[in-house]
Amino acid sequence: MGDLLSQLADTIQEIIKTAGYPGITLVMFLENVFPPIPSELVMPFAGFLTADGELNFFGIWIAGTIGSVLGAVVLYYLGRWASDSVVRNFLRKYGRWVTVSEKDYDRALSYFDRYGEIIIFVGRLIPIIRSIISIPAGADHMPMPRFLLFTTLGASIWTGILAYAGRALGENWEDVMHFVEQYQQVTMVVLVIGFIVLAGWWLYYKFNSRNNQPLAIEEEPGQ
Repeated sequence: MGDLLSQLADTIQEIIKTAGYPGITLVMFLENVFPPIPSELVMPFAGFLTADGELNFFGIWIAGTIGSVLGAVVLYYLGRWASDSVVRNFLRKYGRWVTVSEKDYDRALSYFDRYGEIIIFVGRLIPIIRSIISIPAGADHMPMPRFLLFTTLGASIWTGILAYAGRALGENWEDVMHFVEQYQQVTMVVLVIGFIVLAGWWLYYKFNSRNNQPLAIEEEPGQ
């Protein structure tokens, strides 16, 4: 574990030991708002403390889930505040440089509107995007009850897995980080492959759309 990460781990452990369940909620809240704080430093250590009887497993599970959900709500409202106007202004000015139009943006929003619940739920189980997934949900104005439901479901599974792993590993709870790193690497590969496939499909769609546009018939002079 690097020096910076080690210092961060020591600080997190001290907060949890001192404040207990509220400390877990606070750190998990910060972990969601500031993703550089890894949840695999929080919940496994809390799980380890339950093995010694210092804390209750269901107590840390609930505390961690509450912190995750509260952090997600902050990012949701950040996305809602940025909203359409910021994104559309960007696309109007620079959309041609990134080959994304307002029409493409509207299409993406429609997909998020149709499959947003699945995206939110699955996104909570992916370390890379589990925090930032709340921003497009806010930008799309996903109804708060739906957002809270699927965020809570996904967050509870993630925190529960990490807490149980820490409890099972005991004093070796830091090993969870290595498993999460491997999981993250596999996830990255899958996401990159998925992005390449989607990008290829999108370019194919754009190319065919342009080629299938009817040619304008020029009128001869005098007609």
